[in-house]
Amino acid sequence: MAKRPSKPSGAQLPTKEEIARFLAEHPGKAGKREIARAFGVTGDARIELKRLLAEMKTEGTIGRERRKGLVAAGALPSVAVLEVIAVPDDGEMQARPVQWPDGLQAPGIDVMPGRHAGPAPTVGDRILARIERVEDNDGQARYQAKVIRALSRQADRVLGLVRFEKSGEARLVPTDRRAKGDFRIEAADLNGARDGELVWTETLPGRPMGLPKVRVRERLGDLGDAKSISLIAIHGHGIPVAFPPEAVREAKKAKPVALGKREDLRPLPLITIDPADARDHDDAVFAEPDPDPKNPGGHHVIVAIADVAHYVRPGSALDRAAKERGNSAYFPDRVVPMLPEELSTDLCSLIEGHDRAALAVHMWLDAKGNKIRHKFRRALIRIAAGVHYTQAQDAIEGRTDEMTAGLLEPVLKPLWAAWNAVMVARAKREPLEIDAPERVIRLGPSGHVESIVPRQRLDAHRVIEEFMILANVAAAEELEAKRQPCMYRVHDQPTRTKLDALAEFLRTIDIRLAKGQVLRPRQFNGILARTADGPHARAVSEIVLRSQAQAVYSPENIGHFGLALTRYAHFTSPIRRYADILVHRALIRGGKLGTGGLSDDEVPLFEETAEHISTTERRAMAAERESTDRYLAAYMQDHVGARFGARVNGVTRFGLFITLDETGASGLIPISSLGNDYFRHDEAAHALVGRNPKNRYTLGDAVTVVLREATPITGGLVFALARGGEDEDDDFEAAMSRPGPRFRRGGGAARGRAPLKKSRKRF
Repeated sequence: MAKRPSKPSGAQLPTKEEIARFLAEHPGKAGKREIARAFGVTGDARIELKRLLAEMKTEGTIGRERRKGLVAAGALPSVAVLEVIAVPDDGEMQARPVQWPDGLQAPGIDVMPGRHAGPAPTVGDRILARIERVEDNDGQARYQAKVIRALSRQADRVLGLVRFEKSGEARLVPTDRRAKGDFRIEAADLNGARDGELVWTETLPGRPMGLPKVRVRERLGDLGDAKSISLIAIHGHGIPVAFPPEAVREAKKAKPVALGKREDLRPLPLITIDPADARDHDDAVFAEPDPDPKNPGGHHVIVAIADVAHYVRPGSALDRAAKERGNSAYFPDRVVPMLPEELSTDLCSLIEGHDRAALAVHMWLDAKGNKIRHKFRRALIRIAAGVHYTQAQDAIEGRTDEMTAGLLEPVLKPLWAAWNAVMVARAKREPLEIDAPERVIRLGPSGHVESIVPRQRLDAHRVIEEFMILANVAAAEELEAKRQPCMYRVHDQPTRTKLDALAEFLRTIDIRLAKGQVLRPRQFNGILARTADGPHARAVSEIVLRSQAQAVYSPENIGHFGLALTRYAHFTSPIRRYADILVHRALIRGGKLGTGGLSDDEVPLFEETAEHISTTERRAMAAERESTDRYLAAYMQDHVGARFGARVNGVTRFGLFITLDETGASGLIPISSLGNDYFRHDEAAHALVGRNPKNRYTLGDAVTVVLREATPITGGLVFALARGGEDEDDDFEAAMSRPGPRFRRGGGAARGRAPLKKSRKRF
């Protein structure tokens, strides 16, 4: 507690307790003048009184009622913003004040019927109310409130970092790059938060002079811990982390399955091929030459998928939790799983040497990789080996190890032979081929970025991908044949607007794209191949990628444009995607494969569910991308002032967005740092064009840049073009400080967010 000032000679300075008691007896009617008069404070003692009141406000002992005066902590003003906390069926609505001193119990408030028009407030709503202090039959003081008007439905929440100024005032620095500025946190609203902590806050009502105010609602941890970076994205996008207790109980009660009526595939050497650090394994594969003499050179392929539907039954607590999440979310330092670990990393994970329940599809292919027929069976499998991609690739290339030496002839070579046949059929189909390189962030033991490396693309990856696509097509075909509902994975054709924009750009590099023609993936592949070795290869790849639609889930089939397939459904990843669980249930129901099939209650909700899980997928993608941006910004903090090779990946009227060649980090070059020339934004050509013809910057251009700012909390990076002079730093700082409409500091663009940033298309 702050030290109480001494009483000047000849004056009666009241104690803090006396002031608080006086304000409680005169709510909303007393200010410094009334307190001084009541306690006979005169002369220089008024200055000491002012300081004492300031201390009490800082401590939260007293507050201020707008236009009225000071109030004691624990006393309500005559008009206040309240939050509804209960709406009983047979009594008055209950509320509590939104703003209330930390550590004090808020008084109960009965909300009386008033003349407020509009829908009745519900729990969580905020209301502006007139408050009156009354006494009940026992002489206890209570408050009654009448609604003046309803405010926003729930308070706005802001995720940010607590920072203390030198003055001792607390600020909230938002993690959202679109935020226009910081917020102020009163001492009474800190809820114990310390400098450097990541917190959830709620905005407080009113229009105060200066910064808007927030109150800390939840403390999430110290951002100084590098492993907390992903928490910003997880909480910022509302991704559920903790599972409901009843879902956890159901998962813990789950038991391994017995063979029963399942097909026994345990004698077959099924293997999993996954990343080296994979924690869950939901697909296994097997291939052999087809012994049928009517199919010379053909193949028999089995894709066995974890039977999640056996454990996650419709309407159960596990089902509700999985549906709410929609999918797992993957971050550099953690996974937020769709299912509890008891299932996702144990009973539903296809672990080497353990019996596991599976839903298997047998597929017979001809010598050219065309699927002749298929059948679905519930099975019991035992994984012969868990192999990672580089192990499998090394073995095929002659570098076997202790594990793969015995797998090469009987298991791996037949898989590769079947895959080679499948690639013949794929080449005939001609799906969209866009090279969108990805990078992997590797963290050290402390959680800090250790390295950033390109993600490998091996034949081993393609083997698994093509078998999964085959199984997904078979699932969609099976459900149509059985007349069952299907949760399709659909990918629409590019819109006319996007095609027109693509045609405009291609015209600037002398490539014609006829308007009105029905395009197929092969036409896009032709454009990419034509420009692959030229100076515009990067730009063309970028624009073609941006012209594509987003793949979504739907109960109505419109085909999959990118994969050049007429029907397609996700079947192969039920541990991490809720859509796959629905497809499994429909297959079980349609094929009469036992319990756990699709329920009658689920079918009418397919359209609603499709929209929900498409939204949760976009949510996870956005959170994963933002987390990666923040890790990259944290890594780049130590490289401010360094030069990098980069490519322009976005052109806007306020600057250039670039991607570094080495790390894949993206950021902004503000237009104000490009020099004294006047630039025009050529939208069709995706270019900034200066009056000087030498000053032209186009999508895909190679540039050398200097890193000027790195902000891990938002993931923002700001660059300048490297010009090579000793005065480069001074030139940049001068450019950034120049006023003008070409570039505004502080907005979303200035924080380095690329609105057209390259993103992974999840087909």
